[in-house]
Amino acid sequence: MNTLIDNYQTVKQRLQQAQQTYHKPEVQLLAVSKTKPIEAVNVIAAQGQQCFGENYVQEALEKIALRPDLEWHFIGPIQSNKTKPIAENFAWVHSVDRLKIAQRLNDQRPVELGKLHILLEVNISQEASKAGFSPEEVCSVLPEIMAMKNLECRGLMAIPEIATDFEQQRQPFAKMRELLARCQAAFPEAKLDTLSMGMSGDLEAAIAEGATLVRIGTDIFGARNYHKN
Repeated sequence: MNTLIDNYQTVKQRLQQAQQTYHKPEVQLLAVSKTKPIEAVNVIAAQGQQCFGENYVQEALEKIALRPDLEWHFIGPIQSNKTKPIAENFAWVHSVDRLKIAQRLNDQRPVELGKLHILLEVNISQEASKAGFSPEEVCSVLPEIMAMKNLECRGLMAIPEIATDFEQQRQPFAKMRELLARCQAAFPEAKLDTLSMGMSGDLEAAIAEGATLVRIGTDIFGARNYHKN
């Protein structure tokens, strides 16, 4: 338990230091609890953390049932047959990578829950193995997504190609910042205020380039365990 708390406090300190160094407003921390037991979530929640990210639907539903008071974000790949439980149980979805998924989430979101906050996943490094909209597609699909009455598109998400050099890490994050700025200029009526980017190994570079939310798993909870979907 003490290790978890120490890890969490260390990550919080890194966030605060990066915000000060790069003169950025407060960055939201999403604690990525995929493959980790609810007991670990409870330890971090007791430290004041409210937002948790999950990749696997069935595992996430079990945790949500135990801690419905927390804010749950779905951040993993989305199969079409999993959109209904995602739409019914999560507050945020970071990994909307195609229009079909956005439409299914919209159609399956219970009206009484209010709008589902979504982010468009961008394949910013244009890797063949990664899902997501191309940077060129994003502004063109936004009008259709903004018309979906049960969704609120809040911005963009990316998982860039891994780089160890700090300046190399910054480059795709800078492209994401510029892409969001273009979308904001094109659609001033939209609430496009979120850039979900940066993980344990590159959160400083992401914050330097304007991340508003970082997704941290390993540096809080340790290496991932075997998962069940």
